[in-house]
Amino acid sequence: MEYASDFAIQTRGLTKKFGQVQALNDLDLKVPRHSIFGFLGPNGAGKTTTMKILLGLTEPTSGVGEIFGHDIVAESLAIRERIGYLPQHPRFIEYMTARENLIFSANFYFRGPQAKIRERCDEMLELVGLTGKADRPIKGFSGGEKQRLGIALAQINDPDLLILDEPASSLDPIGRQAVLDIMADLRERSTIFYSTHILDDVQRVSDAVAILNQGKVVASGPIGQILNGKDGLVYQVGVKGPTDRLEDRLSELSWVKNTTVKEQKDSSLWQISVSDEAAAESTLLRHILDDQRLTVTEFSRKEYELEEAFMNIVKGDSDGHKS
Repeated sequence: MEYASDFAIQTRGLTKKFGQVQALNDLDLKVPRHSIFGFLGPNGAGKTTTMKILLGLTEPTSGVGEIFGHDIVAESLAIRERIGYLPQHPRFIEYMTARENLIFSANFYFRGPQAKIRERCDEMLELVGLTGKADRPIKGFSGGEKQRLGIALAQINDPDLLILDEPASSLDPIGRQAVLDIMADLRERSTIFYSTHILDDVQRVSDAVAILNQGKVVASGPIGQILNGKDGLVYQVGVKGPTDRLEDRLSELSWVKNTTVKEQKDSSLWQISVSDEAAAESTLLRHILDDQRLTVTEFSRKEYELEEAFMNIVKGDSDGHKS
């Protein structure tokens, strides 16, 4: 049984209309606690609207949502105490230093000795790798440094949930890697719910994802499940020789779901979708080699890229809407 405590975020039938425009349509989300959860979708899919609803900046037209078991509408103020938020384009007081920005923000959350507040700020500076630049004015920071400071500001109140909107979209590869490393370090402290268009980053750091299209979740689950796609686990097998018996041989195996064949100049490439990983791993190659006329030139599990899975899911959903 699933309990509210298992999830940082849960929504059921969440819908938002702006006049005649439906931005969200029966949105169902489940974000496990202490996970890094990627929220993906093309422009206009409804990602920003979802984040605004979760943050209490706008109310849903219908449906319900909970953050740590608290209703996102009725208990919005209590929820905000447990959330940190980084907008896509964070703003700072440019003439102040990184440390001064953090202290200024911390004073909105904490009442107590300034020494303790400074200690918390120093901890955040160390977390994001800005200790050596703590006393430099923000106006001299690079884009990556500003983004890391933005994460420190979002984390200053020690939130249980971090909502990050495109946290690395404008950064170079080094800056992006720094942000991803920080996100990974924060997994033990917080649940991280973030949107991004950089699918390589999602594949590298996320535990689970949801893909939004036209206001609806069209795929959601652990990253491995999304990468496997609708065909599940697929083996790629290259063979030389006559394959007239191979399809019949494979069809006799209960755990082979389907096969596709691409003919090449002097060989053929078979993609074999299977339902039983253990059986395929131990016996699939043996079944193929039982036909001594065949030579196997390639045998491997198909590795999907998230971009490929994303495009297949979104394109398939869009085609379904058109039909």
